[in-house]
Amino acid sequence: MTKAKISLSATLLGFGEAGSILSAGLVKAGAQSVATYDLKFNEAEGPAMMAGAEAAGVHPALSPAEAAAGSDIIIAAVTASSSVDAARTAARYIKPNQFYFDLNSVSPGRKREAARLIDDAGGKFVDVAVMAPVPPYGVKVPMAVGGRWGKAVAERLVPFGFRIDVFEREVGYVSAMKMCRSVMIKGIESLVIEAMTAAHAYDVVDQVIPSLDEYFKGKDWRSQAEYMFGRVVEHGVRRAAEMREAAKTVAEIGLEPLMTAATAERQQWVADHIPRDKFKGRETKLDDYAAAIQAALDGK
Repeated sequence: MTKAKISLSATLLGFGEAGSILSAGLVKAGAQSVATYDLKFNEAEGPAMMAGAEAAGVHPALSPAEAAAGSDIIIAAVTASSSVDAARTAARYIKPNQFYFDLNSVSPGRKREAARLIDDAGGKFVDVAVMAPVPPYGVKVPMAVGGRWGKAVAERLVPFGFRIDVFEREVGYVSAMKMCRSVMIKGIESLVIEAMTAAHAYDVVDQVIPSLDEYFKGKDWRSQAEYMFGRVVEHGVRRAAEMREAAKTVAEIGLEPLMTAATAERQQWVADHIPRDKFKGRETKLDDYAAAIQAALDGK
């Protein structure tokens, strides 16, 4: 990849799936320095995570303030439930020239709360919505940005491979886009889990899948269901937290989020009953996922 010629120093708050992929992508794209901090650095898995960061050319800092020192852009990629706390902490050390690129999947109200904290501290808050799974896109994952500084930060990141659509709208606008999308996508995931687990139990999978393929033209629903099962098993905790934020988004307009709240419960149930690494490194079929759900139901 041709390295960008302009200078960029970036910080990733959160070194989970998105943070690790984006930070490594920035290094490969030619960013002059990339640092990261994750709360888990202080836990048992911390040394392995920090070693992974170093292997990717990313500096693992011992505090968020250390990670952010000297950065042009602070990219917040923490959990949905931690987004405001992360912004509150950042407000203690952020500098007036630093962008705070908040890509956490939260409700518009929560995003505005984080923005107030950063704005009051003199930082430049950017509302960000990641509109597709980060893998396999990496830094090219489609993003939407909004708020006063959206255009300015896009101009800094696009030369490093970022794919950004700018919406010159108030903070919360692009987050509403993300949350409404999540109501559909994660809702379908939860429906797939229930439908395919039941179909497996009744031995009708081979009849149901062709019917879905016929109804939804151009979709391979066996492959789609396997992909969705896998994403929920691996990321159920994070997805459940996101869907609780999506439920808040629906509730903020006065509509009771019956379906969205149920989606959060189903995602959390899977996270609570199926170890996230159960199928790691294995080629897993639809029947394998359904059988694991059934085994959890049977208490095995």
